[in-house]
Amino acid sequence: MIRHLPPALLGAALIVTLPAPARAGTEPLYQAAPAWVETAAIPTGPALPPQVVLDYQQRYEGGRAWSYTDQVRRIANAEELGKQTSVTLPWVPDKGDLIIHRLEIIRAGQVIDLVAKGQRFAVLRREANLEQQMVTGVLTATLDVAGLQVGDLLRLSWSVTGSDTALGGNVQGVGLLLPQPARLGFGRMILSWPQGKAPRYQALQPGLTPQISVAGGYQTVRYTLPVAKPAEIPPNAPGRFKRPPLVEVSSFATWADVARVMAPLYETRGLIRPGSALKAEAAAIMAASPDPLERTQRALRLVQDKVRYLAVTMNGGNYRPQTLEQTWAARYGDCKAKTLLLLALLSEMGIKAEAVLANIGQGDLVSVRLPSALAFNHVLVRAEVNGESLWLDGTGSGDRLADIRDTPPFFNVLPLRASGASLMPLPLRANARPSLAITARIDESAAIDLDPVADLTMVLTGRGAVQYNAAAGGLGPKESHALITRLVRSQFGDADVGKFAASSDAEAGTVTIRASAVLDEQWQEDGQRHIRLLDKLLARIDWNADRSRPAWAQIPVMTDVPSGVAYDLAITLPDGGRGISLDGVAAADLMVRGEHLVRSASLSAGIATMRERMDSAGVEIPAAQLGAEKDRLAKAKASAPRLIATRAARHYYDVEGRDPAGATQLAAAEAVYADLIAVDPEEAGSWHARGRFRFNAGNYAGARDDYRKAVELAATAARHLNLSDALDKLGDLPAALEQAQTAHDLDPANGRGVRTLAWLLADSGKLADALALLDDRIAAGGKDAEDYGLLRVAIEGAHGDAAAALARIDELLAAKPNEWQLHNTRCYVKAQRKLKLETAAADCGRALELGGTADVLDSRALLWAQLNQWDKALADADAALALQPDLDSSRYLRALALARLGRAADGARDLAIARRLDPQIDRDFARIGLKPGR
Repeated sequence: MIRHLPPALLGAALIVTLPAPARAGTEPLYQAAPAWVETAAIPTGPALPPQVVLDYQQRYEGGRAWSYTDQVRRIANAEELGKQTSVTLPWVPDKGDLIIHRLEIIRAGQVIDLVAKGQRFAVLRREANLEQQMVTGVLTATLDVAGLQVGDLLRLSWSVTGSDTALGGNVQGVGLLLPQPARLGFGRMILSWPQGKAPRYQALQPGLTPQISVAGGYQTVRYTLPVAKPAEIPPNAPGRFKRPPLVEVSSFATWADVARVMAPLYETRGLIRPGSALKAEAAAIMAASPDPLERTQRALRLVQDKVRYLAVTMNGGNYRPQTLEQTWAARYGDCKAKTLLLLALLSEMGIKAEAVLANIGQGDLVSVRLPSALAFNHVLVRAEVNGESLWLDGTGSGDRLADIRDTPPFFNVLPLRASGASLMPLPLRANARPSLAITARIDESAAIDLDPVADLTMVLTGRGAVQYNAAAGGLGPKESHALITRLVRSQFGDADVGKFAASSDAEAGTVTIRASAVLDEQWQEDGQRHIRLLDKLLARIDWNADRSRPAWAQIPVMTDVPSGVAYDLAITLPDGGRGISLDGVAAADLMVRGEHLVRSASLSAGIATMRERMDSAGVEIPAAQLGAEKDRLAKAKASAPRLIATRAARHYYDVEGRDPAGATQLAAAEAVYADLIAVDPEEAGSWHARGRFRFNAGNYAGARDDYRKAVELAATAARHLNLSDALDKLGDLPAALEQAQTAHDLDPANGRGVRTLAWLLADSGKLADALALLDDRIAAGGKDAEDYGLLRVAIEGAHGDAAAALARIDELLAAKPNEWQLHNTRCYVKAQRKLKLETAAADCGRALELGGTADVLDSRALLWAQLNQWDKALADADAALALQPDLDSSRYLRALALARLGRAADGARDLAIARRLDPQIDRDFARIGLKPGR
């Protein structure tokens, strides 16, 4: 018998001892097809599809189902030959036989009988689903067809018989009605049974009408294959509208008949024997608490935690549960075994309960299916405690007392009662506890537009906790770190995780994960301000429910099944929150898209908080209400709380590579990255991530060191370019040029690499090389050729023959007179090189008219500076910075203008910011004759 397998072994190759099938001699039979089978004629012609014949015939008689299949495949090419050479046929020996009727190669009209030539199927027992904890007892007959050639037809006809004593003499079956666009030379589905003993049948796909005939005492129902393509159904429709192309057959007249037949399988009287181990378990539960609700939960926990899930469907196990003694001794069982065990425990404690059949995944479809046991794939317990229905699933995991009233998303269930029962709707409600609860303490104390640092606590509840424990079991430090990183990124986007820890609480059924992380920068520029959304749940909803087609007009929208998420955020803002305000609706308690949202937000003493929880409950929204529901969602999103930061808030350009007084953000980030690098010092991405953060914070020396380490470990063009940028900021022009050249050698088509290398070549006095580089890219053509042409004239204008550059711009403008970038470049070159200054203002003016913004104002500010019109230079620099406050050249020009106007102290901050953004800005402006103090 199977023994308990630890979770770490699941997913590995499993070698276990299984019970032998009940039926001996489990080999395929070789005999002619029964007389009732109608043999299909093979179509001929040059345009036959690969599937020449697909003929399904099913007969239901005497409590047995006989399924006959005849298929003919055309071996059109070598690929098809490889696919069809190996034949596999599965069957369940304890339910019936596999019978081979025909195995033939048809070549040029001649039939080669492979069975007559002695080819026989070998039988394998392969438990393909053992890693999913399922033992089926399915046998597989396999054969490698000898002598098959391209151009042949391969014909295989076989039958599988089946009966199940658990069905009380009833028969049931289901078959695929292959739909278009599949192509067949000939295809059909035939169902037959004795006249006067017809079971019920139906095609689930609407609009399929069979041909019905009676002959020889049998009724026959025929469908021609392929059937019509099923109508497209919106993906968020309730399950009962998603009717697959299946035909089902059942001799059960009503759901009550199904319930009566299956009910005895879950009779519990006398199952727990005096003096047995289970008797002691029940007594211990009753001694622990007099509360029937708590007793119920303890019994459920015992079944979930002490009996491992393993489905055994062989030897009649499709419907019959194994005995309590087997389950408790082996400590494994499937939904049937666990349900019987839980029922027996509850009965022993005097708690009313019954088994109910359910369908995982298609519970709503059950309501439109024929009564049969085939409509279900699961069984669980419905208990009645204190007048409430409790839905108890022994195959679940992590359910605790707080979760006892949660409802599984099965929609419809069938109570198994000796007196019979009808389908019972299972009303859904929100879960008591959120599946995921996140607490985040976020540090943005240095600047709003630097990546924030977070101390995170994530609590996984119930099944999520069990799944995490299963995934984390046996992982090493690196693999555990990768798992935690994936979890954090699933909630916060791209994030770099440092220190972490995880702990389980078996009593609470939770896993708590703690981690420190550097998150993606959260603020978004919005004109003159920055906005940071506090809402974490509504923002994720992208609801594309569409009922615009007339055929969909009455189809409701199905919302998410019961689940909940909770957030508790606290954000420490820079400079005590100066320049930052809270906007939107701070408190909310509303239903939106069928989900319940409760939220509160606040801003006080530089700390922004937001607490919210959203719960889904699997409700249906009528199509007629869809418009109003979308409007409600849009309004809820629009009014969600957000932080608004004005220019007065502290930004990244106010930070000098270290935390300002009272701030801790940069130090916290350094700690995160130190922990991240320690996980695997040979991981280049970790060094590169810290380098990127340091660069954005103005720590160019630290960024250089990290980028250099990343390049040493795993060089890429992007990493070489980042290292080049850091070296350039530090004034090491030769080293910056070397890195840019290496990046270009690795990826010559990289646009950023071409631009960086061209500028560095020119700045290094290698103008000819820079222009040759750009000429080569321009000659190559493509979508970037025009941009490279503009860059060429800008570089030549700055470092070479300015007059020639201006002439080239004139040529480009003749072809494209409405390109504002060309007008701006002409204005800038003139101002930079002090050429034709009297016409430069018109160039900038035209660029502004055509849509240019901050860059054009910056060019014109330079022009006014060269003309010593400092009041105008100040006005344009102010206008440019209002649009782009981190434009370093406008910061520098503003400082120069204020100094010339006798207000140098007022420009000191601008000068410091400009030098922080570009430590080489004094060098660059000196080239064009502008220096502070002059």
